[in-house]
Amino acid sequence: MPKDKAFGAKGQEWEIMTKIMKMCLTVLMLMPLIALAGCGGNSSSAAGDGKKDPVTIALSPWPGWYMWYLVEEKGFFEKHGVDVKLQFFPVYSDSLQALATGKVDANSQTLSDTLAPISKGIKLKAVLVNDNSFGGDAIVSKTDIASVKDLKGKTVATELGTVDHLLLLTALAENGMKESDINYVNMTVNDAGPAFIAGQSDASVLWEPFQTKAVKEGKGKVLFSSKDTPGLIPDLLVFKESVVKDRPEDIQKIVDAWFDALGYFKDHPEEANELLAKKAETTPEDFKLGMDSIKLFTPEENVQAFADGSDYTSLKFTAEKTAKFLQGLDMVDSIDDVSVLLDPQFVQKAAGK
Repeated sequence: MPKDKAFGAKGQEWEIMTKIMKMCLTVLMLMPLIALAGCGGNSSSAAGDGKKDPVTIALSPWPGWYMWYLVEEKGFFEKHGVDVKLQFFPVYSDSLQALATGKVDANSQTLSDTLAPISKGIKLKAVLVNDNSFGGDAIVSKTDIASVKDLKGKTVATELGTVDHLLLLTALAENGMKESDINYVNMTVNDAGPAFIAGQSDASVLWEPFQTKAVKEGKGKVLFSSKDTPGLIPDLLVFKESVVKDRPEDIQKIVDAWFDALGYFKDHPEEANELLAKKAETTPEDFKLGMDSIKLFTPEENVQAFADGSDYTSLKFTAEKTAKFLQGLDMVDSIDDVSVLLDPQFVQKAAGK
């Protein structure tokens, strides 16, 4: 997902990033995360009969995360002897809150959406890079809009505080614009796509599979995408720290099952694509377009991502840059060491390291 697109030294980019992070923080502060973190409805402890509860993994509409259904449907969880319950959240932000409040054991979420809970004392561990967005998030516009600069005065819809809002602000910054130059409408991605198709917006910022549907049914085009900002959006499997401590063997089995599914996807692309398209309630052709817009990470690529680095191919580097930026603006509490978020042991073992 590794050029520094979002956190450049240009004054305008800083101003825009300040705005979005303030809004994100406002949303997060409204959620009683600390109070609820210890009283979620899900538990990973052993039941009264000695049998462990299923590990609950949340996921949302995103091509890379639908891969969890391939793991499930092809029996890779069973193969590795781990009981997993997949919980689908149609609205991505609901999955973030579910993890932060302890209602699920793990969530499929972006790196940027993981830092704020960490700064508020929610103990989380990223154990796997599912994928990087590489075109899977995009500004979809009417065909007569030739460039990002042509969005001036136009209605643009996406959800406040999401990575797609960040993508929008980054695109505007790179073209010498501010959010005030457009008519921004706060709308969930689930609604922003239909709004564009219905002609209620001139552009919407969407992720897959909403992006492809909007282009086809709304007769739109991709104006700017995450291909233009490589490294901006890493997608992770993030666990509650307590689950990592209590059930490391199960987490290893889950990670191994994930990589088995990736191997199956590579060897049986048509069958896997058809299965996942049904889960996504779209056509195999459209789902393939979504999968082509991401980069799935092998075990070896995961090990590299978890290693120290000097650019946005490194999760630690990305997290440090983002955390320093937020702390410098007094938007989040101090994170003494962002590496506390990263737990590479499981991908290292999967890669034979």
